[in-house]
Amino acid sequence: MAEKRVTGIGGIFFKCADPEKTKGWYQQHLGLQTNEYGSLFEFRLGDEPSKKGYLQWSPFKEDTDYFEPSQKEFMINYRVENLVELVEELKANGVKVLDEIEVYEYGKFVHILDPENNKIELWEPVDQVFTEMYEGKTTK
Repeated sequence: MAEKRVTGIGGIFFKCADPEKTKGWYQQHLGLQTNEYGSLFEFRLGDEPSKKGYLQWSPFKEDTDYFEPSQKEFMINYRVENLVELVEELKANGVKVLDEIEVYEYGKFVHILDPENNKIELWEPVDQVFTEMYEGKTTK
């Protein structure tokens, strides 16, 4: 069994009619620092306060297929540890794993379905990459 599973929220993704207008509204009225993907929220890790962590807030076009097979208007990304081990455990317990683990410089990703057919994104982050890319350009 994985030592830790979910360690926090990694992202909140939702469908909307006009993502650019939505980002602009949130920037103007609520002060979000926006970028091409939405807004990157910066925080300190609870078990290692000297390190930064990140949460991605992203509006998507209404016709996106990124949330499929879920028909919901949203998708949540959870920060996890030991993704490879966790995926093996999830499969062994009958959880529907939708794809293979993808590896990027900023972390590993995989998608699963919960019992209500909500697509969930699991992310084992490499936060340092965001610190280097977006220093001073995050929502705090």
